Amino acid sequence: MAGVAPVTSGERPSALLVDLDGVLRRWDPAAPTDIEHRHGLPPGLLMETAMQPHRLIPTITGRITHDAWAAGVAEALTGITGDSGGAKAAVAEWVESGVSGAEVDRAVLDLLRQARAAGRPVGLATNATDRLDADLAALGLTGELDAVVNSSVVGEAKPSPGYFAAACAALGLPPAQVLFVDDSDRAVRGARAAGLYAHRWSGPADLPYLRAALGL
Repeated sequence: MAGVAPVTSGERPSALLVDLDGVLRRWDPAAPTDIEHRHGLPPGLLMETAMQPHRLIPTITGRITHDAWAAGVAEALTGITGDSGGAKAAVAEWVESGVSGAEVDRAVLDLLRQARAAGRPVGLATNATDRLDADLAALGLTGELDAVVNSSVVGEAKPSPGYFAAACAALGLPPAQVLFVDDSDRAVRGARAAGLYAHRWSGPADLPYLRAALGL
């Protein structure tokens, strides 16, 4: 299990930042494949097209809207398959599955609540689009966080130093007092380079370790 030793200080972290997808929000990994099958798309094409950096990065840094991104994905799929109706329907269903096909990890939410009850500020640190607030409301997470650090609002995405500076500022604390939890090695490395404590999430078995790191 990766440790949370800080880069710049020996202090215990006094605040918590968690990623959304893969940590606080869980997805059915089979959902994109099921959607592709129903709409006649080759396996893997939907995610591959949607996550291409030239298409995704402008969305998660706020240069285009979520709706414009989805429209661009549908257009690209139409160009590949020649089926405009199938492409648009697949993208619409995939976008909707972000709420209807997802669920909050209750064990992680319990950690957030325990941290807040102990006076530890809690923030969400996520690369997301301008739809994030609506998604959080639909998931019942409104009011569960002291700060929401959305890359599309910040204008920079994880793992950039600017993103982590904004995240710590949102909590009102220096990096060496913040514990960041993410399921991405790249994001964890970026957080450590920015001076945060950082832990690579591997699942609920990590929770006792994180509670101990926060002194809970």
